[in-house]
Amino acid sequence: MATIDGWLFVLKLVSALGCGLIAGAFFAFSSFVMKALSRLPASEGMAAMQSINVVVLNPVFLGVFVGTAALCAAGLVVSFLRWHEPGVGYLLAGSLLYVAGTFLVTMMLNVPLNNALAAVAPPPSARGSRPSSARDSPPTAPGPRRLPARPRPARCSAAR
Repeated sequence: MATIDGWLFVLKLVSALGCGLIAGAFFAFSSFVMKALSRLPASEGMAAMQSINVVVLNPVFLGVFVGTAALCAAGLVVSFLRWHEPGVGYLLAGSLLYVAGTFLVTMMLNVPLNNALAAVAPPPSARGSRPSSARDSPPTAPGPRRLPARPRPARCSAAR
């Protein structure tokens, strides 16, 4: 039993760290990267966002993003198997918030928007053109849906 509890501790610790890292990345992106992109002319902002969407597909980010989802899925299984133990509700809540509120929202809402953006050629840059406020709405719309779920998985997974 001590070995299983040790693995459970590691599962919760690494899950909480992964949730915290992803929460930080999403917070930074929502709080200042998108604002900076909105200040650029439309063609430059679009090109920059397309570049971000390519660069983010790297082993470090994807390892943490998908790895945390896998660990949280394991946390869901463990929470159901140990439902009778005190404090397991926190593991369930944290795991569910990350899987549903961060991973699934990103995969179902943000990734299709990024794919649609990748399929569009940026318009030619016009000298003196104003930044497009329309660019702020669709790409960031799923972002605020993820915001309430971001820090909670780390707090819940680390509890007890």
